[in-house]
Amino acid sequence: MNGYFRLVNREGASSLKLFPPTGEGKPIDVLDVLEYLTMKDYACELSVIKRAVEGAEKEEQEIRLGNETRLKERECYKLTIRPDKMQAYARFYAASEGGEDMTAQEMISDLELRGIKCGILVDAIKGFFKRKEYCEDILVAEGKAPVQGKNAYIEYKFNTDKKAKPTLNNDGSVDFFHLNILNHCDKGEVLAVLHPEEPGTPGMNLLGEVIQPAEVKKATLKYGRNIDLSEDKMTLTARVNGHVELVDGAVFVSDELTVENVDTSTGNIDYEGNVQINGNVATNFKVKAKGDIVVKGVVEGAVLEAGGNIVIARGMNGMGRGILKAGGNIISKFLENATAQAKGYVASESILHSRVTAGGEVNVDGRRGFITGGKVCATGNVNVKTLGSNMGADTVVEIGADPGIKERISELQKQIAEDTKLLQTVQPTLLSARQKLAKGAKLSPEQIKQIQSMAALNKEKTDAVAAAGREIEELQKNAANTGESMVRVKGEVYPGTKICIGDVSMVVQKTAHYCRFVRERGDVKMMPF
Repeated sequence: MNGYFRLVNREGASSLKLFPPTGEGKPIDVLDVLEYLTMKDYACELSVIKRAVEGAEKEEQEIRLGNETRLKERECYKLTIRPDKMQAYARFYAASEGGEDMTAQEMISDLELRGIKCGILVDAIKGFFKRKEYCEDILVAEGKAPVQGKNAYIEYKFNTDKKAKPTLNNDGSVDFFHLNILNHCDKGEVLAVLHPEEPGTPGMNLLGEVIQPAEVKKATLKYGRNIDLSEDKMTLTARVNGHVELVDGAVFVSDELTVENVDTSTGNIDYEGNVQINGNVATNFKVKAKGDIVVKGVVEGAVLEAGGNIVIARGMNGMGRGILKAGGNIISKFLENATAQAKGYVASESILHSRVTAGGEVNVDGRRGFITGGKVCATGNVNVKTLGSNMGADTVVEIGADPGIKERISELQKQIAEDTKLLQTVQPTLLSARQKLAKGAKLSPEQIKQIQSMAALNKEKTDAVAAAGREIEELQKNAANTGESMVRVKGEVYPGTKICIGDVSMVVQKTAHYCRFVRERGDVKMMPF
């Protein structure tokens, strides 16, 4: 048992007896004694109490409290309710010698009078009165915590990750046919399953106040063409054979268009889904698809635009006019004299005299793995085997800032210039009208209407210039944030190659091997790989 204490009230004298703990019981706490004596309005020096408490660790102690005759004290307790009103603890103190003990029912009734309406632990209270343990916090009431529900979620039965990369074979070549990018589906195949939300159960605190569980989130299946929704609105299935894709949270299936070649036999192609070309794409033709474009042959000086990925198994010779634009990734065996723009990554075995921009990485680390001539821009890393040329071809690699940011800054600067030019013609007219009105001149209704229109235009364009300026400032901050982007060269980098990281650059002065270029302390540094 824990150590405890009790008052002794005699004729003309009061004292406090302290009893040592037994077995594994806890010793008396000085703060317990002080709190109890204060509650019962007894005074005693702290040093006397401390000595008595220390002595009571081994044997019974008694300290004198006063000479007046005091009434005997009943068994009592101190109630502590947690701030969240979910738990109440009682700390019991022994009655004075000859004093009355409490009963379990008296304790329960007292808790109810104190406003506790829920969760009184009758068994715990009765257990205390069977085997009393003083100076110990006992849980006597506990509220009912709310049961939290579960948010609804959608289980997609296909790969929604568009970051898959081509497989690099042991001989250094790239396997363009095992990319895990295209998600083939069959008619009737289940594509997505909605698991509905599970509402929670309200709880209640000790005072009888209802506690609501956190609100759960609902979800609905979003889908496009070629998809069937089950009657219970819980399952999506494919209506046709094709490719399934998740776009902005919606599932859609595109049935694929397959042609042998894109030339005079087909003309230009503009298709809603995916396009597969088993042969080649001839010069001056255009292929546009909302999905992916896969070319098993070569692409000449043509234009390919895809909402998804562009895959060219045998490469592209753009002849200075070929353009690739992809909302996803661009994967081509080689790129020569071409312009390639990808919101994702660009992967190739060689890039020659081309202009390449990527929202992700540029990987040119196949068997040949060279970038020679032209300009390569990437938000992420550029990985290459050979960079530049010993023939001195101008080669620029720029990393660390989204190429789209620079285009947007250019657009905004052009907009500011146009709006400023317009304001320069509108504002003098408005100033002249204000001066005339200040002198008391009268204007016709048509003139007033024209001035009001010009004033509205002036405000619109002034606000537009300010907004564009703020956007440019924010974009420039983002452009300056290069993160940890770097250029990795696994083979050789030749003199004359220019490396730009953010707003700093360097020109390679001599041939280097197996190195990387990073931004450090405001400069581009070449470091060992």
